[in-house]
Amino acid sequence: MTEDRTPAVAENPEATGGEEPQQFKGRKNGLYSEVSDDLAASMKTGWADTELHGLAPVAQARYAAERRARLSAAFPGERLVIPAGNLRVRSNDTDYNFRAASEYVHLTGDQTEDAVLVAEPTGATGHEFGLYLLPRSDRENGEFWLDGHGELWVGRRHSLAEQEQLLGLPARDVRKAADELAARAKDSAAPTRIVRGYDAGLEAALADVLDAEKDAELREFLSGLRLVKDEWEIGELRAACDATVKGFTDVVRELGQAVATSERWIEGTFWRRARVEGNDVGYGTIAAAGPHATTLHWVRNDGDVRPGELLLLDAGVETHTLYTADVTRTLPISGRFTDLQRKIYEAVHDAQEAGIAAVKPGARFRDFHEASQRVLAERLLAWGLLDGSGYDVEKVLELGLQRRWTLHGTGHMLGLDVHDCAHSRREEHVDALLVPGMVLTVEPGLYFQQDDLTVPQEYRGIGVRIEDDILVTADGNENLSAGLPRRAEDVEAWMASLA
Repeated sequence: MTEDRTPAVAENPEATGGEEPQQFKGRKNGLYSEVSDDLAASMKTGWADTELHGLAPVAQARYAAERRARLSAAFPGERLVIPAGNLRVRSNDTDYNFRAASEYVHLTGDQTEDAVLVAEPTGATGHEFGLYLLPRSDRENGEFWLDGHGELWVGRRHSLAEQEQLLGLPARDVRKAADELAARAKDSAAPTRIVRGYDAGLEAALADVLDAEKDAELREFLSGLRLVKDEWEIGELRAACDATVKGFTDVVRELGQAVATSERWIEGTFWRRARVEGNDVGYGTIAAAGPHATTLHWVRNDGDVRPGELLLLDAGVETHTLYTADVTRTLPISGRFTDLQRKIYEAVHDAQEAGIAAVKPGARFRDFHEASQRVLAERLLAWGLLDGSGYDVEKVLELGLQRRWTLHGTGHMLGLDVHDCAHSRREEHVDALLVPGMVLTVEPGLYFQQDDLTVPQEYRGIGVRIEDDILVTADGNENLSAGLPRRAEDVEAWMASLA
């Protein structure tokens, strides 16, 4: 990484266009301590005009407008503030890669840091929507090359005029947002709500007019707004699944290198595909080989990859528009399942088949989970692992005894977040009926811990999960990740074809 970010001050008013000198924070031990007047003057001139004109709106602009209309109708007469969030420091002067808040992205199609969407009430009903965004970095005061987040350091950003063309919303300088919103809140009787947790500065500026309970209601509504995907979102999820299929294929092709190194090779191989095809991975890749597969969220990915054992790979590509796939396959590292591995794998596969069959319009959200759990409970009883309970399958399910080995719920909503709509109301989510346009995962699993003395020794250390992304359609469902084989014999044949 380039060493110096100069803590520069222009020493006379001419160097800053007659304004007060501008200070830009740099490294304490940077090699340049000041900027000469001559250099400041040189850097202000000789640059071509790069303003872009006639830009077409981003693909999701019209869909975002429809979502904003629904938001407006739900909160008449109220000011609504939806921030994108700020950069977070990783260490010293390095930041984590920025990922805009899903609520903001869903309503704007924009992904820039520090941005804010504001819905200003126009009366008893209706709102005027506008954005606060960072304009292009200033060439007059030297920001574009002196500031660590200036254009020559981190790349060009769109001007406000360009953003207005792309997003279909008026835009103002976000550095004025806190003061302007605080003044409006003070001078207006309209109540103000904000999506909390993304912009501490805005929350502090509006603290006197905010109500935590009302803010939670706003977030709850925006989470529920994503429960049913529109046609554009479904297209993005298809693309995410298609890229994810390629990522899994890459991993199988490179299993030999993983055996020679570690789970990190698998993680890196999939990540490469995610960065080539999309924005990133949608969540931390779980590349769990051998007994690590019994840890549900194994993301250390530092273990050995040994032939004869299983690899549980749970990974998803996030598209450039931030929609993510979430797919799991459990693969025999040597290319073929042992008899016991196959028995456990086929139990999970059958449970997933039962779960997927239960996904259809009018079904309860819980139906696919209950269908999958029933199959797994039946197998555990048939294998004698619940003999000591003295219960039949109905009682096992009532008491949840199968959960010692199934552990987690069988699926969740999917979209901008891997666990999408997590803050929505229970009555419109887990306690609701499925409708066309919902997208969810079906992912049963069986996990036999290494230290579980209630199962035979040969079971211990085996973990199996199979997960697919399922779209509810008008007449049933569609498996968006069906490009990856699921049946044991198909998995083996697929792996052999890639060897």
